This record gives sequence, structure tokens and C-alpha cells, in this order.
Amino acid sequence: MKNIKYLIEFLFIKMLFFIFKIIGYKNASNLGAKIGSNLGPLFRSKKITENNIKNCIPNIKDKERNKLIKKMWENYGRIFSEYMFIQKFRSKELEKYLNINGKKILEEIQKNNKPVIFISGHFNNFELMAMQLELFGIKLSAIYRPLNNIFLNKTMENLRKNFICKNQIKKGIGGIREVIKAVSKNTSIALMIDQRVTEGKKSLLFKMPTYTTTIPAQLVKKYNCPVVPIYIERKNKIYFDMTVESPIHFTKNDDIESITQKLNTWLEKKILINPDQWIWTHNKWKL
Repeated sequence: MKNIKYLIEFLFIKMLFFIFKIIGYKNASNLGAKIGSNLGPLFRSKKITENNIKNCIPNIKDKERNKLIKKMWENYGRIFSEYMFIQKFRSKELEKYLNINGKKILEEIQKNNKPVIFISGHFNNFELMAMQLELFGIKLSAIYRPLNNIFLNKTMENLRKNFICKNQIKKGIGGIREVIKAVSKNTSIALMIDQRVTEGKKSLLFKMPTYTTTIPAQLVKKYNCPVVPIYIERKNKIYFDMTVESPIHFTKNDDIESITQKLNTWLEKKILINPDQWIWTHNKWKL
């Protein structure tokens, strides 16, 4: 029964992708925003989203919270529609829509040919980040979480491998071995640190404990890799600013727990810059 549901979802999404491709990037993004704001709440828990925002931004008023949620779904819909144009971002046909701050940092990383750990969260069109790193000539492997929908997941995996980052590592215990192998061969790693992972450790985010990945911290301790945070935000609906921040060099006195907490603190600050551009629907604080 679940597979039938996934198949129906897949066919519906493929139809939308076809429409997006025909109407072009700008129109598709605007249509995606409308679809997201109207259909989004039907697919995710409204209660989880509201509680997450209440707990993390306790002083927010009801009207502001509802506005934030609506804009979040609009943003989610835009990201969804923009998958049809990932190839054009890759070919630089749409490069005028993406501004990159910190190019000198990327050039230095590429020149040194030593592995770094790129971290970020699910801010806006997060797929563009790994793509740009690879376009800079950086040897890169990206960690990803497979979709639950087996039909759609195959499409997304092909899209990611062909146009985002050719070296994809599946999230999980098995993937950790691939990560270690990649770093030992001077390949940098890109991953999102905002996903809830049961194999992680509890770390505070907005003063609440949540299971957090320790992969960056483990790589720092094992290989002394610097951590390079990246943040991307949407500007004027269809434009993006991607900021590559200066590498963070941890010391021998930093243990796995303290490194993980420092990265969560960075994540929290970035979420608050544009709260409506982060995905609040995940049950991240479930223990």
C-alpha cells in the first residue's frame, strides 16, 4: 500500500517537473511558492512545525509565527520547483541568479588540495552549495539522506550525481567508512549538520538537546581538518547569496562534544538570520 502511495506521489511530482521545465525558471519558482504554501501543510505535521518555532523563538507572536510558516512553505515550494533547473545552474546559464561570497577561500582550499569539512544546514536551495564547491575544482564527496519514496529517490540520486556532486555518500553507519576513505585520499566532505541522527550525540540547539551528527568532530580529531561553514540565503525570491566563511581550526583541547556544540551554535545563529528560510517541519528535538 505504501508503494502505491509513493508511486502516485512520484507521478504527480513528475508532472509538476514537466510543467516547471516548460514555463521557465522564474515562473516555475513563483508557481512552486504557491503550491508549497497551499499543499505543504497537508504533507507535514502542522503541530510539530508550530511547536518547534514556539520553543526556539518563544517571544514570537501568533501572527508573526503564521507568517513565518507560510513563507517557509513558499520557500520549500520554490526549492522543489528549482530542481528542474539544477542543470542550468551547473552549466552557468543561470549564474546571474547566484552570488558567491568567499571565493578566495575556495580558491585557497582548491590550491592546497587538502581535505576540509564543509558544513551547512537546510537553508534555502541547499543543493546549490555542493555544486558550486565542485565547480571550483574542489575534490568533494557529499553526504546525503535517501528519500523515503523509492521511486522519487532514484530520480533525485541521478540528478545529484550528474549535476550537483558526482561523489555521493549515503548517510548511515556504512557511509562513515566511505567518508574516512575519501578524507584519507584528500577529498573534502560536505554535509548538513541540522538533521536528527539517532547515531549522533545529544547537543544543545536553541537550549534544547537534540541528536546531532558527530561526523565533523570525528574527522577534526582524526585528521585535524578545518571546518568551513557555508550559508545560503534567498534574495528577492529568485536570487541567492552563498557565503563561504573562514575555516575554523580547532585545537587538541577541543573534544568531540565541544566541537559539535560549537557547530550547533553556529547553526542556531544562521537559522535566526532568516527563520523562514529553514525547514521547521522535522521532529528534530525528539529524544
